[in-house]
Amino acid sequence: MSSWLDNAIFYQIYPQSFMDSNGDGIGDIEGIISKIDYIKDLGCNAIWLNPCFVSPFTDAGYDVADYRRAAPRYGTNEDLKKLFRELHKRDMHILLDLVPGHTSVEHKWFKESMKPEKNEYTHRYVWTDSIWESPEGMNCIRGISQRDGCCGVNFFSTQPALNYGFYEKTRPWQMSPDDPEPTATLNAMIDVMRFWLGLGCDGFRVDMAGSLVKNDKEGKGTIALWQKVRAFLDEEFPDAAMVSEWGEPDKSLEGGFQMDFLLHFGTSHYNDLFRCEHPFFGREGKGNVGKFADTYKYNLEKSGGNGLMCIPSGNHDMDRLSRKFDVSELKICFAFLLTMPGAPFIYYGDEIGMKYLDNLTSVEGGYGRTGSRSPMQWSGGVNAGFSSASGETLYIPIDPDPCRPTVENSMADEASLYNEIKRLIRIRQEHTALQSKGKIEFVYAEENKYPLAYIRSDEREKILIVINPSSQSCTFSFKGKAEEVLYRNGELSHSGDEYTAAGQSAVLVKIK
Repeated sequence: MSSWLDNAIFYQIYPQSFMDSNGDGIGDIEGIISKIDYIKDLGCNAIWLNPCFVSPFTDAGYDVADYRRAAPRYGTNEDLKKLFRELHKRDMHILLDLVPGHTSVEHKWFKESMKPEKNEYTHRYVWTDSIWESPEGMNCIRGISQRDGCCGVNFFSTQPALNYGFYEKTRPWQMSPDDPEPTATLNAMIDVMRFWLGLGCDGFRVDMAGSLVKNDKEGKGTIALWQKVRAFLDEEFPDAAMVSEWGEPDKSLEGGFQMDFLLHFGTSHYNDLFRCEHPFFGREGKGNVGKFADTYKYNLEKSGGNGLMCIPSGNHDMDRLSRKFDVSELKICFAFLLTMPGAPFIYYGDEIGMKYLDNLTSVEGGYGRTGSRSPMQWSGGVNAGFSSASGETLYIPIDPDPCRPTVENSMADEASLYNEIKRLIRIRQEHTALQSKGKIEFVYAEENKYPLAYIRSDEREKILIVINPSSQSCTFSFKGKAEEVLYRNGELSHSGDEYTAAGQSAVLVKIK
C-alpha cells in the first residue's frame, strides 16, 4: 500500500498563487509544470495540490461545482494529465485535494436537490423536511427554492453538506449511513476518485475527512465509511494514497488512511509549538512542549505505533511560520519538522521564509487567511517573478517589502533558510530512521522546560535529535554513546551522561 509514502516529503501548492504562465494574474497548471524541477531540487518528491476543479470560488475552490473538470482559469484536464506525467517522469507523486463533505450551491447535484419533485438527488444533501426546522448542530440555508426544508452547510452558506447519513438518528428525516441515498452519495464520491486515479493522480488529501457521517461523536460511522473507500482502493488502485484532514490519527488510520495531519485546531497541541502567545520554538524560551509530546505519544499508542502523523510547516488556513519567527528560529523549526515521523509537508514559500501579509482585503473567502496566500516570490523581477500581469490584476498583492525573500536570493545565499532546508532534507533521505516509518522515543520533553530530545530509529541505526529553540543553554541526562554528528546548527556537548545544548541549536547525532 503506497510504499512511496515511506520517504515522501510533500510540497503544498496553492495553485492560484504559485506561478502564472499566461499573464492573467492567477497561477495555473502550466506554471506548476514549469517549476517541478525547482521542487525536486529542493528535495521534495511529492505534491499536495489544493482544489483545482470548477468552482465559483467563494471559498477558494473548496466549493466544488464540478468534481471532474479542471477550473478553466488553471487549465484543462489534459493539463492536469501532463502535470501527472511530468511528475512521474521525475519519480514524484501528487495528491489532489478531495472535498467530499460538501459542494458549491452551483453544483448540478444541488440544483437538482432543490426541486420540489423527488429525483435522484433529492437526498444527496442534508435536508430537513420543514422550512422551519434547522438541522441540529449545523448552520443552514433556507428559502432558496420551492422545496420545503432547510439544507445544512458545512462551512460557508455556499457549501451545502452532502448526505452520508446519521450515525444516531433523532429526527424522521435523518437516514442511516447504509440507507440507499447516503450509499449513493458515497458511490458518487468513489466514482470521482476513480476518475482522477484513472487519469494518473496518486491519491488524495481529504478535506474534513472526519465530518462526513453526522451525529457520530465517536467517529464509528465515518470510520466504517472510509473503510469502504479503502476496500475500493485496495481492489482497483492499491498504490493510491489517502492523507486525512482529521486530526485524530487513531480514527483516521483505522478508517484506512495512511497518514493524518496534526491540525491547528483540536487536541494535538500543535499550536503550542508554533502558533500561540509563547510558542515552544521561540527564542524567548517560555514555551511548553510537554503537552504536545504527551498527546503525540498517546495518539501513537492508540494508532498502533505506526507514527504516520504529518506535521505541516503550515498551510493555506494558518498564519505563516514567519509571523512568529525570524530566519534563525525558522531553521530550528525545520530541524524539528524534517526529523519527525510521518511525511513532512512544506507549504509553498515557507522554505524561503515568506511573510504573512497583514491587513489584506479578503480574497475568495480567505478573510484572515488571505495573508498566507500571497503569490510565490521567485525573483527580484516584476511581481516577484510570479506573473507578467499588471499589479492590480494579481490574485492577491505581492509582498511590497523591497527586502522580501525570493527563491533567487535564497538560492544564492549559502546561509539562507532555503539552503538549510535542502541540507536537512538530504540528511533525512540518506537515513531511513529519519523517514516516515522510523520509530520515535522521546528522551526529554518536559513541561515548560528545554530542550526537546528524541531518538529516531530503525533496524539499521539510531539517531538522537536535540533541539533547543531558546536563547539559553540547557541540560538534560541521556545514557548513550555518540558516534557521529550528522547535522549541527549550534553546539551540543556532554560530560558523562549530562548533555548541554547551546542556545538556539539543533543537532543530529548517530548513537549506539
